Formats: sequence, structure tokens, C-alpha cells
Amino acid sequence: MKYAGYVFGGLSGAAAGGYFVLYLYRWEWQRALISGVLLLAVEVLLVGIVLHARVSRLRREVAEGRDRTEEILRGLERTRPDPSPRFRWLEARRRDGTHRTYVFVPVLMAAGAVMSAAAWAVQKLASAAGGPGDRRTAARLAGLAAPPGGVGRAEPLESRPAVRRPPRVRTFVVAVLALTALAFGVGRLADATQTRPRERPTAAATTVVFEVAVRGSADAAAGRMAARDLWESCRRATRVPARHAPLSRLEGDLWVGSVRPALGDHDRMRLRGCLDDATAERTTAKVLGDGQVGG
Repeated sequence: MKYAGYVFGGLSGAAAGGYFVLYLYRWEWQRALISGVLLLAVEVLLVGIVLHARVSRLRREVAEGRDRTEEILRGLERTRPDPSPRFRWLEARRRDGTHRTYVFVPVLMAAGAVMSAAAWAVQKLASAAGGPGDRRTAARLAGLAAPPGGVGRAEPLESRPAVRRPPRVRTFVVAVLALTALAFGVGRLADATQTRPRERPTAAATTVVFEVAVRGSADAAAGRMAARDLWESCRRATRVPARHAPLSRLEGDLWVGSVRPALGDHDRMRLRGCLDDATAERTTAKVLGDGQVGG
């Protein structure tokens, strides 16, 4: 069950991380945010599984150590000599059955309660002081105790394989490859998402064809208003200001937007990502295609 959780968490984390990078590359920030939250949830799940496994192992080790300590403590108690009577003079009897305490009766009646209380206190104090000492001794001897099942079943030391040295070269190579892959991935992601100067395209304008859908409404006026809201919101997502960007309807829910001057590849990706990712008032858009017009 534990390994199934690891496999499920690993696959889910890889998928969420892949989609997170993909949506960042496409400038689809809402979907990237959702993928990032899913990735964080999967990481928390994996951390919880690992912590649960570690805590369970520690609990088993503590329980096994406690059992061995109790077993050694019982062995120490068995080897302890039988205690002698504490007040032997009270238990002395003659062969004829008579009992003599050699204590004057009035003194015994007057001081008996005090002496009994003092003896009881001394006994309790000695028991409390001696018990933890025996337990500490048993805990120290637990490391020297024989393994469970006896020493006869243990494998001889000579027949065990030698301890292998840590693969330092392999660890170093794996670390270098991982760092190289990480640096390459970060560089590619920065190159895809960073805004930098681009060559001006030779085309005169950029056109984008997209479809608009409004959930729960079939009104043409509502669709027209939603399409214009999305277009006006996304035309400002480009680095180059889209001052002249008319929008016209082709048919039904299909719309075509034109931007002058033409956008570069990076700005076209940002515009597509904004239209595919934006949601406003139950409105979604799907880009069907884009291209350059004129030259």
C-alpha cells in the first residue's frame, strides 16, 4: 500500500509539474496556477506518506526496545535473592507455639502506630528508589542481549557479504547530470516566458480566429458583449501596444480579431494564451488559429 501511494503520488506530481511548465510556456496563467496548486497538494501528500512511514518505524523500534527491556528486567528480578522478613522479631515463635516479642506491652501500644508508619514510609521510599535503577540497568543491558530466537540461529559473520563502499563516482555523475538538466530546464523556461526585444515582423497585421461560448445563455447580444470584453482584455496582454485592434464576427460564435502593427512570435503566444485561459462572466474562448496578413 505504501509503494502504491508512492507510485500514485509520483505520477500525479510529474503530470502536475509537466502541465505547470506547459501552461507557463503558453502564458496561460490561470491554468498554471491550478496546476501549481495540484503540484503542491501532491507534494504535501508525499511528505505525509514519508512521515507516516518514518513514525511507524520509530514506534515499532520503541516497542521492540521496550519489550526487550521488560524481558531483561524480569530476568534481573528472577536472579534477585528472596527478601528476608523485615521484622523478624515479630515472627519468631517457639517450638511449643508460644510467641514472645520481648517488648513491653505499653510501649508497643504507644509507639506501634508511629513505628509502623515509619517502616511503611521507608519501604515505599526504598521501592521507589530501587525500581528506576533496575529499569535503567535493564535498558543498558538491552544492547548486549542476545537476538530474538537465540544466538544459534544467527548467521556467522564470516558468511555475510562485505559492506560495499558508497558509490561516490556514480553519485557525483548523477548529481552533475541532475544539475545540468535543471539549469537547462530553467533556461528554456526563462527563454520562453521572459519578454525581450524581438525583430519586427514584415507582415502588416496579425489575425486571430477564436470561438466564444457563454454558459447558460444563448443570447446573441450576450455573446457579442462577452467576445468584446475578452478581446479588449487580452489585446493589452502583449508587449507591443495594440492600438488598432478591430474585432468582427464571422458567423455564430466565431470571431476574428486583427492587430496592427503585426505582432511578433512572443506576443502572438501571449495573445493566444490569454484568450485560451481567460474567463469572464461564465465566458470561455478557444483559439482556432492565427496568422500574419500582408507584407
